[in-house]
Amino acid sequence: MHNIKIHQQNDTEQLKQIIKNYPFATLVMNTQAGLEVDHLPVILNHVNGVDVLQGHIAKANSLWKAFENDQSVTVIFHGPNCYISPNYYPTKKENGRAVPTWNYVVVHVKGTIKAIHDSEWKLNLLGNLTTQHEAEQSEPWSIADAPTQYIEKMLPAIVGVEITIESISGKWKVSQDKPAVNQQGVIDNLSKSRDTQSLEMAELVKNRQS
Repeated sequence: MHNIKIHQQNDTEQLKQIIKNYPFATLVMNTQAGLEVDHLPVILNHVNGVDVLQGHIAKANSLWKAFENDQSVTVIFHGPNCYISPNYYPTKKENGRAVPTWNYVVVHVKGTIKAIHDSEWKLNLLGNLTTQHEAEQSEPWSIADAPTQYIEKMLPAIVGVEITIESISGKWKVSQDKPAVNQQGVIDNLSKSRDTQSLEMAELVKNRQS
């Protein structure tokens, strides 16, 4: 990933927060058949003193057969992103020297992957995933709401995946290369939007200013 110094995010907690807030990951790996890319929701966990990403894929998905345990992979998390118009910049009115761009936040995780078939592990994972994503529901669903026999029948249809994290890097392209007056212009214009990502980007630009 091209990541100049001004865009680098080195705060580990902020990197992890993007993983937690945007858990639908893009998994990239090299296999004997070539480059493979897939998508899955994951949860960030801490196991035996190391950070891991845990998720699952369908057993019908041949991906789990294509890699060897402890194979290197890259996992990508996309945070808020939005279009930035030159009209947001007050300096554009003065000299016209401005072009459109795109602001975005992205986190890359590198690590090693393994497949897990243990039913208890998979059941625990599903419990953690549903607890996390049902938290804002007025009546959160839990695995206990489904018949035990039904869940036991479904478990063999998935394969667990666990990625041991070796490194995390982040890119926060949030107008920090612009003069303060243009940064404020970005904040003011994005704050008028009804789009959630634009509003989140406005906050990111504001936080990066301070």
